[in-house]
Amino acid sequence: MISSMNPFTGKSIKSYKELDASGIEEKLSGAKSEFLKWKKLPVLKRLDLLTQLSHTLYENKNQYAQKITEEMGKPISQSVAEIEKCAWVCEYYASNAESFLKDSVIDTDAISSYVKYEPLGVILGIMPWNYPFWQVFRFAVPTLAAGNVCLLKHASNVMGCAFLLEEIFLKSGFPKGCFQNLCVGSEMITDIIQDSRIKAVSLTGSEAAGSSVAVTAGKQIKKTVLELGGSNAMVIFEDAQIEETIKSCVDGRFLNTGQSCIAGKRFLVHKKIESVFLKKFKQAVMELKIGDPMNEETYIGVLAREDLAEDLGNQVQKSVKQGAKILCGGNRKGTFFEPTLLTDVHTDMPVFQEETFGPVAAILSFETEEEMVKLVNNSKFGLGVSLFTEDMERVERLIPQMNEGAVFVNSQVKSDPRLPFGGTKKSGYGRELSKQGIMEFVNKKTVYINKY
Repeated sequence: MISSMNPFTGKSIKSYKELDASGIEEKLSGAKSEFLKWKKLPVLKRLDLLTQLSHTLYENKNQYAQKITEEMGKPISQSVAEIEKCAWVCEYYASNAESFLKDSVIDTDAISSYVKYEPLGVILGIMPWNYPFWQVFRFAVPTLAAGNVCLLKHASNVMGCAFLLEEIFLKSGFPKGCFQNLCVGSEMITDIIQDSRIKAVSLTGSEAAGSSVAVTAGKQIKKTVLELGGSNAMVIFEDAQIEETIKSCVDGRFLNTGQSCIAGKRFLVHKKIESVFLKKFKQAVMELKIGDPMNEETYIGVLAREDLAEDLGNQVQKSVKQGAKILCGGNRKGTFFEPTLLTDVHTDMPVFQEETFGPVAAILSFETEEEMVKLVNNSKFGLGVSLFTEDMERVERLIPQMNEGAVFVNSQVKSDPRLPFGGTKKSGYGRELSKQGIMEFVNKKTVYINKY
């Protein structure tokens, strides 16, 4: 059985019976059968269903948001925003997928030559709990629009969301085999990936999970897209607009109670404004509304599981033993972890070298651009970096030096349907969203036509 528990109340929500071998076979068989029909459906027919999917989300956003908050503790206002973002990605691909998938004509010495984009088949999505709707939608929507079908292996602690997601696709008119939930544990994933009907895998999750899936898929010569961990730096230069920068830093670190791969986790502050920044950052953090995630005014809720809070606490404690100072916060009770700012952080501390998945910010200072670049790149991760400055010449000079999947200027790093999303180094490979995202799971078929 797979069980979900409310991390705020500690009460069990529901247990779900795992699929046995025959149940998995039924899902795989149904997916392959539907793909043979779905891929032949005109693109615009598929996109009409995406439009209906966005309507379903908007019309029921409060209901769906409650399930997110109930299962993983996200503050309810942020859960509603997550549903709205899912509707946005549906609208984006409904409007743009047809043009993305058009044949690309290439001028050669042939009568006609072009690249045709065709779906691969059944795509497995292995998704995390921190954004239980958004992570799934940003994988599934472009994948379905391209003519593939999806099987979802969701995180066990949000299995209620997983079943609800399948229901939402059916309610919006998608055929039964287009999007199916696999209620299975992680131990079943290897066998599922090895099945010949699975053509590719998209995983958002930990470095360990990504490595394991990549090995299994690689042995089968199957493509993978991996969106893994991150330890983004937020760099605050001496000329930054401090009030606006503080707002971005608070949201960039503490949204979703800090449980985000693209959250700003390492804060690099120019020495000239270090004292001012620390004072204002601390004040803003201490004013954050903490409480019941179901309260619309709550900004900081709880972490999704108690073991996650324990792990975060250990990272903080080890760093403090190595010399870090707690500017505010640092306390934990059950799944609740107090918003925490750490100063006097050094590069060998866990809060700098590891991903901190919760409301903890590690703060360092720098004096020169060269010093800052070394600090930013001193990480095994490479999802993104934020630069706060009014000097655009500096920005252009620094962008090529950042070993990251994204550089955001005067903004926290965020995912946007219009922009490709993904990382470098241990943060994974491949891209989601935008035109690049829909191209991950298609066969780019070269066509060359000549006459005798």
